[in-house]
Amino acid sequence: MNESTAPAAPAASLPTGTPSPDRGQPDGAALLDELRTALARFVVLPCEQALDATVLWIAATHLQQVWQHAPRLAVVGPAKRCGKSRLLDLLTETVHKPVITVNSTAAAIFRSISDEPPTLLVDEADTIFGSPKVAEKNEEMRGLLNAGHQRGRPVLRVVGKEHTPHSFATFAMAALAGIGDLPDTIMDRSVVIRMRRRAEGERVSPYRTRRDSPSLHELRARLARWAASVSQQALHLEPGMPVEDRAADTWEPLVIVADLAGGTWPERARTACTQMVTAEVQAEEDNPSNARILADIRRAFASAGDPESVSTDALLYRLNSDPEAPWAEAGRGGLNPRALSGLLREYGIRSGNVRMPDGTQLKGYTRAKFADAWKRYCPSVHPETGPDDARDARTD
Repeated sequence: MNESTAPAAPAASLPTGTPSPDRGQPDGAALLDELRTALARFVVLPCEQALDATVLWIAATHLQQVWQHAPRLAVVGPAKRCGKSRLLDLLTETVHKPVITVNSTAAAIFRSISDEPPTLLVDEADTIFGSPKVAEKNEEMRGLLNAGHQRGRPVLRVVGKEHTPHSFATFAMAALAGIGDLPDTIMDRSVVIRMRRRAEGERVSPYRTRRDSPSLHELRARLARWAASVSQQALHLEPGMPVEDRAADTWEPLVIVADLAGGTWPERARTACTQMVTAEVQAEEDNPSNARILADIRRAFASAGDPESVSTDALLYRLNSDPEAPWAEAGRGGLNPRALSGLLREYGIRSGNVRMPDGTQLKGYTRAKFADAWKRYCPSVHPETGPDDARDARTD
């Protein structure tokens, strides 16, 4: 995700001049509590914060007409039978204008989006993005989902016998469920729910559409009425956010919903935001294809006493000696100088001649060259990064 977390901000008050909710309008906090209870009856989410986030995401779908960004909900799990499809069933009955699909084409999807955005629900997303070969065939779908995260990013296609250019809207909230992570660019625009199989003793009620959907539909109707009553406040509210950059764009609609609902929800929304964004930042650092190499080099410098420079051979020895890191398996004999250089090149970090404590010169890396990348991509393992530094660590 590449977003830095900062201290949680207090809930923002409604801006001056914004009309206060009528006394007779639905109780937002009570509605969210009721929705939370309904979800927990049928599915076990990984933590209380994930349940809160899902409730807020559902409510936010009923206010899509006022949002600048349309957060994705990535419902991912390591294996089958983790509850992903069950959660999607519940979303289908509670979100605004659900359009559920399995393995549809990008053309069919963007032709389903109008000026009043639906909520896209994509099951079995691993059949679209599950392997590099399959994902390559579905680049148009990935591009559509990325573009639809922000208002005003249409796709242009020629239509009819005259091949007339036509602009198709892409803006719509979307939930995607599948085994394994989705492409990085989609995960970066998502509230991520990492599902897991129920443990012994965790019980849920079986979901039966004909029996259980009517009560969920009634709850959806009340959510829609409440959303309509607060839409003008939602349009103008600028909440204090505990995260920045794209994470703030993604979570802002959920935090606004919580602030408008009141009760305990403003605090719960910010807690969920902070904890879940932090967890995804850590997951990214643990991914060898992303910032994991920077985090491990930071630890290598720290364990060596934070010298001003380290030789390439010494750094490789530390990286390849970590039994829990992936580098020892990176090719025959572990990570080598050329492979290390390739991993660091995209961050603008290159090796050079460095002076060692005994006065000799060797090929290696200076600590100063990593400072900016550490602050931007792995602040959680950068001990010199305080709140002010984290706020300055801007990335796309």
